[in-house]
Amino acid sequence: MNQPEHTGNPEHTDKAGGQAELIGRYGDVMMNTFGAPKRVFVRGEGVHVWDADGRRYLDLLSGIAVNALGQAHPAVLSAITSQLSTLGHVSNFFATPAQIALAEKLAAIVTVNSPELAAKVFFTNSGSEANEAAFKATRLTGRTKIIAMEGSFHGRTMGALAITSSEKYRKPFEPLPGEVTFVPYGDVEALRAAVDETVAAVVLEPVQGENGVIPAPGGYLAAAREITTQQGALLWIDEVQTGMGRCGSWLAHTPSGITADLVTMAKGLGNGFPIGACIATGPAADLFTPGSHGTTFGGNPVAAAAGLAVFDVIESEGLLEHVTQLGERLAEQVMALGHPAIKQVRGQGLLRGIVLSDARAAATHDALLEAGFITNAPRPDVLRIAPALVTTAEQLDSFVAALPTALEAAAPRGAQG
Repeated sequence: MNQPEHTGNPEHTDKAGGQAELIGRYGDVMMNTFGAPKRVFVRGEGVHVWDADGRRYLDLLSGIAVNALGQAHPAVLSAITSQLSTLGHVSNFFATPAQIALAEKLAAIVTVNSPELAAKVFFTNSGSEANEAAFKATRLTGRTKIIAMEGSFHGRTMGALAITSSEKYRKPFEPLPGEVTFVPYGDVEALRAAVDETVAAVVLEPVQGENGVIPAPGGYLAAAREITTQQGALLWIDEVQTGMGRCGSWLAHTPSGITADLVTMAKGLGNGFPIGACIATGPAADLFTPGSHGTTFGGNPVAAAAGLAVFDVIESEGLLEHVTQLGERLAEQVMALGHPAIKQVRGQGLLRGIVLSDARAAATHDALLEAGFITNAPRPDVLRIAPALVTTAEQLDSFVAALPTALEAAAPRGAQG
């Protein structure tokens, strides 16, 4: 297996220290919420990043689906620096042109299936904050019950955690807000049985990224829309990981033909600059009134400029079609390896889960990292791939070529292949 290319850059490494020293210092001053970092990265360019020892890596995780356009994209860099040199922050007692223009873009993509509906935006700094805003909005319906999905992940703040199903995340912080019931993801009849006239909202992800990249079954989103409409409940779709072209369309739920009442976004929206958004449509757009919610930094002009630049690049470079084609090609090539440890590739666009025949995903991730490829293992038997939308076929080919060797290196003792 090829080792990461060494391209030392003293300008970025000598002053900070080497990898081992920096990891040691990290342990001295950082809270132990993430464990010891596997690498310390010092710079990035396009789809590559370099660690403190000068080793180069192909980033196939994009900061967990954040760096949609890769590192240091010139359009985003120009937009941020230009805006910051003009106007950096004014508080939400005032508005800026960038904020308004980005809200118009988001309103348009959320209502593409129902252009007659109004849509309004509340800007945040992250996906968890966007979900907190949506959670608060559901309370203004006069109902308090929420139906969420088994296998869901919506963030680590208290409200977002309340609708996240994982016991290991929830248990230490209970009691959590709200009256939340979890139902099996993709089970229409279970959802129908759970939703009645007392339910405020149903919240779901069109693809469950942290659960191992599991797309909603065909027809499920349309059924969820029908059920919530019948019972007067809101349909809340979490597009934090799947939005902004990650799955081949602006929003992963759009191809289903539905329009949600609440949509939450973040990650790829700012290409690394912190920004999130809660977008409400139709009657839900009027739930928030002055004083019912707020934020200091949300929607600041620099973040908004970054979001506008991401929109512009995706549109001008035809990246939605590129993502669709490249994602299908990647899935086909991985399956064509015929490796006995690979069961299937699931997901949409450039959010893919390589499902393995045993629990070697974490070890495979480690082997790939040593070889110069950044991935992650959201589940013991799933390797997640979420490369930048500007990644080329040739770059993904190098990953596919390295994958069998990594799988062999990670094989459990006694396993074949």
